[in-house]
Amino acid sequence: MASGARELSRRGRTPTLRRFSASAASPAVSLLTVLGLWYLLIAAAHGNELVSKNPLDVYRYLFVGSAAGSHLSLLGHQLLTTLRDAGLGYAAGMAVSVLVAAAFVLFPAVEQMFLPVVMVFRTAPIVAMTPLLTLVFGRGLVTVSVVSTIIVFFPTLVNVLFGLRSAAKESLDLMDAYGASRYRTLFSVQAPTAVPAFFVSARVAVPGAIIGALVAEWLATGQGMGYQMLISSTTFDYAGLWSAVVVLTVVSVLLYSAVGLVENAVVARFVPRRSEDASLAR
Repeated sequence: MASGARELSRRGRTPTLRRFSASAASPAVSLLTVLGLWYLLIAAAHGNELVSKNPLDVYRYLFVGSAAGSHLSLLGHQLLTTLRDAGLGYAAGMAVSVLVAAAFVLFPAVEQMFLPVVMVFRTAPIVAMTPLLTLVFGRGLVTVSVVSTIIVFFPTLVNVLFGLRSAAKESLDLMDAYGASRYRTLFSVQAPTAVPAFFVSARVAVPGAIIGALVAEWLATGQGMGYQMLISSTTFDYAGLWSAVVVLTVVSVLLYSAVGLVENAVVARFVPRRSEDASLAR
C-alpha cells in the first residue's frame, strides 16, 4: 500500500516538473531565437550602420561606458510607466471580457444586441481610434488603459465564450435533469471547462496590452516607452530605439512565460488527481 502511494505521488510529480521545466526554458529559447534572427537580418540587409544596430551595439548602449547608467535609468523609468499603463488595461480587458462572455452565455438576447457593437470596436484600427479616445478621455492614464483594454478585450471574449460553450452536452443535460439554474450550470460546469481557454487568452493578451500602451503613449500621452521610442527616432538615437525594443521584447517574453507558469500551477493542481483516480480505478 505504501509503495503504491509513493508510486502515485511520483507519477503525479513527474508531469508537473516537466511542465515547469518547459515553461522555464521557453524564455531562453525565445531570446536565443530572436538574437540569431536579429544577426541574420542585419547581415542580410546590409543596412545603414547609423540605423541598423546589432545585439552588441545594444549591449554597449546599456552596459558599457559612462552614459550607460543614465540610459538604463531612463529606460527603466519609462518601462515602469508602460507596465503600469499596460497592466491596468490588461486587468480591465480580461475582467470585462469574462463578464461579457458570461452574460452572453446566460442571456442569448444580450449577445444578439451587443455583439455587433463589439465587432465595430474590433474592426476599427486602433491607430485611428486613439486620437478620438484622446479627445474624449484626455492625454492621461485613462486613454492608455482604454486602448489596452480594447486590444485585450475582443480575443479574450471570443476564446472565453468558446470555452464556456464547449462544455460536454452530457454534463449540461445532467444539470438540466436536476433542475439547476443557469447560474449554477455556468459556475459548476461551463466555467471550469473554460479555464484552458481563459489562460490561452491571458497569455496572448500580455503582448497585446503592451502594444496598446505603446500606441497610446506614442500618439497621445507623451510618456512611457512609446514616447521614448518616438523621441529616440526623431533625435537619431537609434541605439536607444533598438535598446527600447529589446527591453520591451524581453519583458513581454518574461511576462508571457509568467502567465504560463501560473497556468501550469493551476493545471498541476488537478491533473495528478485525475491520473491518480484512473490508476486507482485500474
